[in-house]
Amino acid sequence: MDLHLTDQTALVTGSTAGIGLEIARKLAVEGARVIVTGRDRAKLDRAVAGIKASGGSRVTVNVVMPGPTRSDGIVDFLKSASSDPDAPAEEIEAEFFAKHRSSSLLQRMIEPEEIADLVAFIASPLSAATNGAALRAEGGLVSTIA
Repeated sequence: MDLHLTDQTALVTGSTAGIGLEIARKLAVEGARVIVTGRDRAKLDRAVAGIKASGGSRVTVNVVMPGPTRSDGIVDFLKSASSDPDAPAEEIEAEFFAKHRSSSLLQRMIEPEEIADLVAFIASPLSAATNGAALRAEGGLVSTIA
């Protein structure tokens, strides 16, 4: 998909892992010059190498609010909320959604790539009419818009 991001510059904070890394990767693949940030040089170097390997070589103000997303640290969080922390990961995740996110339409963790796809679109000129928006990417957790 061509989101017309060639020669655009994007600063992606928290871009060495998880959602931030996937956003940086998606924007780079779409042709944007991406500035990645992080606190750990080794993770930063790995992130840049991974982005380049994905084919990325090189605004309006909106907010994307992701829901429960599969990323570093989520396994420990889910285990801490589980009645059986030693259960298989799939069971722990299912229990979390049954007990704590029963209104979720997805009933699963959101993948970082799913958030990155939304951010890449919002950063592109194809979304020029979207400005000042708070965009939920949470799989239907909110049961009402009122």
